[in-house]
Amino acid sequence: MDKQQEYVLRTVEERDIRFVRLWFTDVLGMLKSVAITSSELEGAFAEGIGFDGSAVDGFARVQESDMLAVPDAGTFQVLPWRTDEDTGVARMFCDIRTPEGEPFTADPRQVLRRNLARAADMGFSFYVHPEMEFFLFKGPNDPTPLDNGGYFDLTPMDVQSDFRREAIQTLEAMGISVEYSHHEVAPSQHEIDLRYADALTMADNLMTYRLVVKEVAMRRGIYATFMPKPLAEHWGSAMHTHVSLFDGDTNAFYDETDPYHLSPVAKQFIAGLLTHAREITAVCCQWVNSYKRLVPGFEAPVYVSWGRHNRSSLVRIPMYKPKKGSSARIEYRVPDPACNPYLAFSVILAAGLRGIEKRYELPPEAEDNIYELTDAERRAAGIGSLPHNLDGALRAMEESELVAEALGEHVFDFFLRNKRVEWDDYRSQVTPYEVSKYLPTL
Repeated sequence: MDKQQEYVLRTVEERDIRFVRLWFTDVLGMLKSVAITSSELEGAFAEGIGFDGSAVDGFARVQESDMLAVPDAGTFQVLPWRTDEDTGVARMFCDIRTPEGEPFTADPRQVLRRNLARAADMGFSFYVHPEMEFFLFKGPNDPTPLDNGGYFDLTPMDVQSDFRREAIQTLEAMGISVEYSHHEVAPSQHEIDLRYADALTMADNLMTYRLVVKEVAMRRGIYATFMPKPLAEHWGSAMHTHVSLFDGDTNAFYDETDPYHLSPVAKQFIAGLLTHAREITAVCCQWVNSYKRLVPGFEAPVYVSWGRHNRSSLVRIPMYKPKKGSSARIEYRVPDPACNPYLAFSVILAAGLRGIEKRYELPPEAEDNIYELTDAERRAAGIGSLPHNLDGALRAMEESELVAEALGEHVFDFFLRNKRVEWDDYRSQVTPYEVSKYLPTL
């Protein structure tokens, strides 16, 4: 037993924690949990907790169903909302293993670990800083905004400013550092940004973040949603993801002598993202609704381009602190907050590393507002477009050797099959728009 496990066992005893929730994530990014009593914790560290993998989306077929959830002691935290004066509840994320003790290839945590190991073999550590947006509504079946505020507005509704404060306090009580929060562009839309961290820690933090936000909202009698586009006439919610590679303590993306302050490694990484953007979109935007956000007019990325000040670009180079080497990063604007962060970070990293390995050349910067260019002008500039819907994204993904390698065969195949079912179900629906437009005249 290592020192971290000993610390957890000691803390559980000293703080009289009676139950420990073991968390893991399925292929679609849904959080799963099994609760054990504190007396079972030492055995869970040693042997794991058995469960039926065939009952979890994307994990295993019936004949391969036996799985073990092995808690990662480094992720131990007490749940602030489940603590009273007498007892407490804690949680740990788990790694999923086979009965033989081998890492399970369909575990999203293992998928990300595998891609991070590949980066490490090239001498890099991968850090991310996502900007998570979400909406607050009256209820899950009542998408009525709670305010008419806009970007950075200080709204008079105490319930929302109090909500953000309580959510931040809860996150920080669980050891998750928050950078800032504010009202976003659309009515009742908010953003709470976490401080940058290594990709695995951040993926764990985002899974916790989504639960905390929903938990705090529920306690206040309102509803929080990470649905990418709940309101047709307003901006959708994004998870703009800032990424950087470090070589030891040195930011591998920074070059003081370059006009853009971008190193050759950074430019190749960006070129990798642009080259493989269409292939990885299905993983970063995995729901039918995701593509209602990726339309012109709402500052969401639609075209494959990059720029420094251009917020219509797929990849943006933030210029807040251009002379601070440790702050050099790129912003990938495609992902939405309903994605599986383990898989999204995996394919983003894989695309960037491919650009470095193959020494991709970075195309010219897009300086104009791409939405205002004609199709002919975009073609002349070599600017392609992202898939317009989930079907197009899946078609691009299924032809991608890069995504298949990044996710592994098991996850790759299940993801495609599951999303094909979702698309087929969606395209068979008759929408209110169709009824109101066609029924009176056809």
